[in-house]
Amino acid sequence: MEEQRSHGSGGGPPWAHGEPPRWLTGAPGRFATRLPWPSTILIGAVVMIGSTIAARGQMDERAPLDLFARLLLFLAVAVLLVRHRHPVVAVFGSSAAAMVYLAAGYPYGPVFLAVAVGCFSAVVAGHRRAAWSAVGMVWLGHVLVAHWLYRWLPPSDDHPAAWGQELGIAAWVVAIIAAAEFVRVRREQWADRRAEREAAEQRRADEERLRMARELHDVLAHSISVINVQSSVGLALLDSDPEQARAALTTIKAASKEALGEVRQVLDTLRTPGDAPRAPAPGLGRLPELVEQAARTGLTVTVETEGERPAVPPGADLAAFRIVQEALTNVVRHSGSRTARVRIGYGPGRIRLRVDDEGPATDGDAGGSGNGLAGMRERAAALGGTIEAGPRPDGGFRVSAELPLPSGSSGTAAHEEETP
Repeated sequence: MEEQRSHGSGGGPPWAHGEPPRWLTGAPGRFATRLPWPSTILIGAVVMIGSTIAARGQMDERAPLDLFARLLLFLAVAVLLVRHRHPVVAVFGSSAAAMVYLAAGYPYGPVFLAVAVGCFSAVVAGHRRAAWSAVGMVWLGHVLVAHWLYRWLPPSDDHPAAWGQELGIAAWVVAIIAAAEFVRVRREQWADRRAEREAAEQRRADEERLRMARELHDVLAHSISVINVQSSVGLALLDSDPEQARAALTTIKAASKEALGEVRQVLDTLRTPGDAPRAPAPGLGRLPELVEQAARTGLTVTVETEGERPAVPPGADLAAFRIVQEALTNVVRHSGSRTARVRIGYGPGRIRLRVDDEGPATDGDAGGSGNGLAGMRERAAALGGTIEAGPRPDGGFRVSAELPLPSGSSGTAAHEEETP
């Protein structure tokens, strides 16, 4: 929308910026289903007035305009009302009326304008053969009338026309067809551009839906895994150890509250796509919260950081956080190990992530097999990074990822090691 407004605010015609008017592109508009009354009335006025003026100048050579002549002029113009819905009918109708008008010996004049408009509409609509046939019929009919049939047609004292006149009419026909072909080609080009823009907008919408679905999956998968583990602990200890059961319920409450907050943030951006999020997107700065939450489920997580932390863009920071979150979620859900190690390495233009657990798999599905690993790969690929996930040679499971950073990122982060 902003791009369209900026185009409209500049100087020059709108199509100078690639946005031609609707009447020239054939794009569906507000009046696309209505008959073209205004333009047809204008053409009719030009034809009637112009023919009257032409008759005064050809009074000694052509038959005077009478009621039949006016009726033919009216028919040649009236049929143009259907030129948008039925262009073939319009071009042949106006051409037939013009042929009868010329055969009756009436003055040359703007009757050819009606034929030109009908031809133009037919060519632009894609009925090129019909337009050429109709205009060729008018030209051939004029040749027959002007050079052969004039002996038997009014006016009685008519004489053959000069052949040079036929060259002028032929040039007029070629000019009309050339202009119509030009507009037809331009319409096709604009239609292709419009289709490309719509396809690009659809792709962006699909990518946005996929991004939000991935966000929701990562948030809900981690939180529900924590809730599932803690609810099992609470149920098992409800009678024997009420205090431990209470702690499990407290963890469930905190995990569900955090999940609801993150889901609400994602949905807020969906409802108001133009507004900024109410809260910043999570990043590696929230890793201690993630470690603490994992600890409540009985999973001990060791975090090691190597290198100096540069200025990480929000997209890469979010992707790194989600990859670690999903890897720890898979440890909780699919591994018998109660320990995990997270290593974050900052290097020139990249972030390296590694999450290890000792295993073994509790359900024959180490590391998970659903949307989690696919989501991690999509996040890494979206940033131009790579990710590997699979069993370790010595047992357990490992997730390794490398995310590129923009050149010139700088900052400081001290080497630290945290063991909750």
